[in-house]
Amino acid sequence: MGPAEFIVLAFPEEQLRVAAVEAVMGLRKAGVVRLIDGLVATKTAGGEVLSAEFDEFVELRGLLAHREAAPLIGPEDVRESAELMDRGSCALLLVVEHVWAEDAAIAVRAAGGRIAGAVRLPADRLGAA
Repeated sequence: MGPAEFIVLAFPEEQLRVAAVEAVMGLRKAGVVRLIDGLVATKTAGGEVLSAEFDEFVELRGLLAHREAAPLIGPEDVRESAELMDRGSCALLLVVEHVWAEDAAIAVRAAGGRIAGAVRLPADRLGAA
């Protein structure tokens, strides 16, 4: 298995934007990432935090049908993710495996190594470079 990551993709309204969802899911279809778990979180205008399974949304239905293990994203993850969200917005909470890095991860492990850490660099920081 390649490295996995928990990602929060926030949207400025309480409804998912289909074009953005399709672009993210296109990565899955292309084999770049494997979707391990996911939820939709909503932070209402009043500040209430709600979460829903993918199957509750037509555009996400069936994406996690292959999931055999217990869900990885729990209530604490939803609460922490909500801190990143504005009121009146929603987010896709995703656990993805970086399939593109799987061969490298296997080779590192076979050589007695391990993936010791990873840090996501913000786009604005990269743009400054």
